[in-house]
Amino acid sequence: MHEPAFLRLVALVAFAGTYLGLGLGRVPGFRVDRTGIAIIGATIMVVGGVIRWDQAVAAVDAHTLVLLFGMMVVTAYLRLSGFFALVTAWMVHRATTPAWLLAALVVTSGALSALFVNDVVCFVLAPLVLDLTRRLDLPQRAYLIALATASNVGSVATLTGNPQNMLIGSFSGLSYRSFLVRQAPVAILGLACVFAAVWLAYRRQLPRVLRAAPHRERIPVHYPLMIKTTAAIAAMLVAFLAGAPIALVAIAGAAYLLLTRRVNPAKVYREIDWEVLVLFIGMFVLIGGAEAAGIAQKLLAAAQAVNVQNTAIFTVVTAVLSNVVSNVPAVLLLKPIIASLPDPARAWLLLAMASTLAGNVTIVGSVANLIVVEAARKQGIRIGFLEFFRVGLPLTLVTLLLGWLIVSSGA
Repeated sequence: MHEPAFLRLVALVAFAGTYLGLGLGRVPGFRVDRTGIAIIGATIMVVGGVIRWDQAVAAVDAHTLVLLFGMMVVTAYLRLSGFFALVTAWMVHRATTPAWLLAALVVTSGALSALFVNDVVCFVLAPLVLDLTRRLDLPQRAYLIALATASNVGSVATLTGNPQNMLIGSFSGLSYRSFLVRQAPVAILGLACVFAAVWLAYRRQLPRVLRAAPHRERIPVHYPLMIKTTAAIAAMLVAFLAGAPIALVAIAGAAYLLLTRRVNPAKVYREIDWEVLVLFIGMFVLIGGAEAAGIAQKLLAAAQAVNVQNTAIFTVVTAVLSNVVSNVPAVLLLKPIIASLPDPARAWLLLAMASTLAGNVTIVGSVANLIVVEAARKQGIRIGFLEFFRVGLPLTLVTLLLGWLIVSSGA
């Protein structure tokens, strides 16, 4: 039986080392990504005796994993049906100028990210935007940055918009409808800020008119599958708004769509981001170990010392932490603090808002940003750190201020 002091030391090393690795995105000298880092940290917690195996299993929040997996399956069917390509084509053929096309892209990516996981939306739309801007001879980096930042901002509106919101939905007990009512104004104003920030940064590169008329091309669409999927999504939204458990609704929708004679399930499973699901499992165990070792209590004491009860300070702390270790780990790290705050419901809303909007500061601020930048790199287009930062920093500061004012002043 290990001494308590030894267990605390093991927990501290695993906890600090994991968060340092998450912040760097790698382990120097090794080929380990963020998912691997989370697995290693969680394993040290269990093998080192900080947390028992049964406690580690209990620490994994099944509701969040089921919700995330269900939404990934639903979005996969939507993509396979050709829905996203059809929406993009519809958007293009109604845009009259490059500025209108930019506005349409911001609204479209923001709205889709509110309904579905923003990372998936960027994964699907980035190749379409690259092809579109190349054909229309438009500044590609401007539209790609608009896609990434708008998807982050739009995802703040709902509990299913991004992984960190899903976590908050599981922990907080907030309903889908109450969350939407409080956060939708933040998303709407934020999308207007996205358009303004990108347009101001690239207005000299945007032509006054489209230099090449968008030509209509045949888009492969699986209409029976699209109809079935959109009907399932409509039913899911009704259930969400009616107050049904969102994880149960998501997996029910996924199960209904998996019951098909038309689509090979292997195609759907290839669309699932298994690395994100495993990352979540590792982080759940890591935080469980930190709580068992008393590290969470020390963080709570430190939080009280910097007065996180003040909503402005809490928003700043969340935004900074989200950029240091990424938004999902930041939410898990701040979770133990919420219950001690004067208004936990408002604190959860602030945490969701700030951890999401803070992702627009830098390229590495969110997975959605990295997905877009990587898609561009594969086609020979480089989006530099400073180029993204000069749009992302002012955008983030303004949207965080607006978000704080809206959420803090809400009833």
